[in-house]
Parts: sequence; C-alpha cells; structure tokens
Amino acid sequence: MLRPKLPDIPTLPTATVTPQPTQAPAPSAGRPVVPYVGVGAGAVAAVVVVGIVLTALLAAVAVSAVSVAIAAVVLRSLVNGAHKR
Repeated sequence: MLRPKLPDIPTLPTATVTPQPTQAPAPSAGRPVVPYVGVGAGAVAAVVVVGIVLTALLAAVAVSAVSVAIAAVVLRSLVNGAHKR
C-alpha cells in the first residue's frame, strides 16, 4: 500500500584537517602535576593508629578500675571483720 519515502541522506563536504602540534602546559611551581594519591592512605593509617592507642588506653583504665574496686571490697571486708571481733 502506502510506503513512507525515506529522505535522501545528504552528503557532507569532506575537508582535510591537518592536526596542529600542541604543547603540554607547563606545570606551575605551586602544585605538582601528579595528584596526591598517598594522602588518603596516610590519613586512614593515622586514624587507625589513633584508634588503637585510644582503645588500649581505655582498656588500661578499665582494668585499673576493676582492680581498685576489688581492693576496696577486700579492704572493706577486712575492716568490717575487725569491728565484729
């Protein structure tokens, strides 16, 4: 029956393009060209080390508190035992 007619594809003019040599921009003196990749790893390592040190300090305080509490209970029982005699 009725078939749609497709438009003709226009032909583009061909032109020869000669590439011009480009120079890389000179790096500025303030910043290096390579991004800081190691800064993130160093920051993570520092956070991990600080976390380990703080955890060790917290454990030391907890052990000291438990030992002081046990010593207080023992001294209290010795003092109460001396008063009953």
